[in-house]
Amino acid sequence: MANKIDLNNDYPNITESDKLYERALKVQKPVTQTLAKGPGQFTKGAAPKYLVKGKGSHVWDVDGNEYIDLNSAIGPISLGYAYPAVDEAIRQQLNDGITFSLMHPLEVELSELVQQVVPNAEAVKISKTGADVCSAAIRVARAFTGRDKVFCCGYHGWHDWYIGITSRNSGVPEAIQDLTYTFEYNDIESVKAALDETVAALILEPFIFEAPKPGYLQELAEVCKANGTLLIFDEMWTGFRVAVGGAQEYFNVKADLAVFSKACANGMPIALLTGRADVMEMFNSEVFSYTTFGGEALSLAACIATINELRDKKVPQYLDEHGALLKDGYNSLAIELGVDKYTRCVGFNCRSMVTFTPDAGNGLEVKTFMQQEMIKRGVLWAGFHNMCYSHTTEDIDYILAAYRDVLPLLKAAIESGNIKDQLKGEVLEAVFRKVSNYNIKPKSIA
Repeated sequence: MANKIDLNNDYPNITESDKLYERALKVQKPVTQTLAKGPGQFTKGAAPKYLVKGKGSHVWDVDGNEYIDLNSAIGPISLGYAYPAVDEAIRQQLNDGITFSLMHPLEVELSELVQQVVPNAEAVKISKTGADVCSAAIRVARAFTGRDKVFCCGYHGWHDWYIGITSRNSGVPEAIQDLTYTFEYNDIESVKAALDETVAALILEPFIFEAPKPGYLQELAEVCKANGTLLIFDEMWTGFRVAVGGAQEYFNVKADLAVFSKACANGMPIALLTGRADVMEMFNSEVFSYTTFGGEALSLAACIATINELRDKKVPQYLDEHGALLKDGYNSLAIELGVDKYTRCVGFNCRSMVTFTPDAGNGLEVKTFMQQEMIKRGVLWAGFHNMCYSHTTEDIDYILAAYRDVLPLLKAAIESGNIKDQLKGEVLEAVFRKVSNYNIKPKSIA
């Protein structure tokens, strides 16, 4: 019998998930289209592998088990699954067609709307994925500045210019790898010491979980401007979530270029590049960046409907308030239950993360234990609280009740010294890493 949301559940039956996975292994390489959704991030043997339905903040796996989803499809679900206003916009457009032989009016309407809400949007470019617009931003920055080197901080997609600096860089020519350098977040002095006339762009996530030091983003903008380097904000996670206008609105700072995807269309595939008109003008002539499906109308309709809902319903404020209940509630429970030496929740309220200290032991084993126990209780858990507008107060109360159940078990497992023996499935896998953290060099080349 399939599990419902219940603290007294047994571990879910995942027979159909496992059958599908065995089929996938015979025909797919890799078996997942998104690393964070794949079986390496959900414990094989105890966690579901395939979801078939979502409604609000709840999802159902292929075996019929129900969960409160704390992942929000790894970011795109900002309002909720099957959210009526967005789904209706998609249905209305579907009646008239999906992709056309000329441009579509919704391309203009969406760009006008984005210009209203994103502070630096003198011009807007529409594409399909985050990696698309990150690479387009890097290319136009190189063309505009006549320079080739890039400083980056965060995750910026799978394209050669970025992935070459990670451990998954096979197939990327060394000449490409040598053009990108990493810098440490919140360390303005290292950037000042390294910026020179060879650096075209500095791209970063305005924050991931750590908050910027006071004035840090503003000073980055100033030093980039003084050096003739374009500042690019990668707002895949911050955009339309921390504020409708993203980190630029929230921190009152403008980037030369900014890129968005995930939250802006509630699950439909679309990405946005916004920026200075003089830089973006180069897409009209010298810089090539086009894709057949950039004007696909269902996603345009969904994006317009989503941004209007985010703005009209003050969704970022809701995410902040409800995310605070979860983050602060977790930390209060950790103190009350005597596990605060092992774990705490960090980050911004709209997207927080459960962390484990070195005292807890092997971090992947500890996270695997926590995941299996939360999944058992009907919470699809991967360590993050990716909030959406459909997460209700009742959802949060339930999740905190599940944490109250699980944290004492975690404490006992850690203190037993053999947490691995208590796992029902395989230990989670580490995601790829940067080859050398904070390798910042130029002042040409230091």
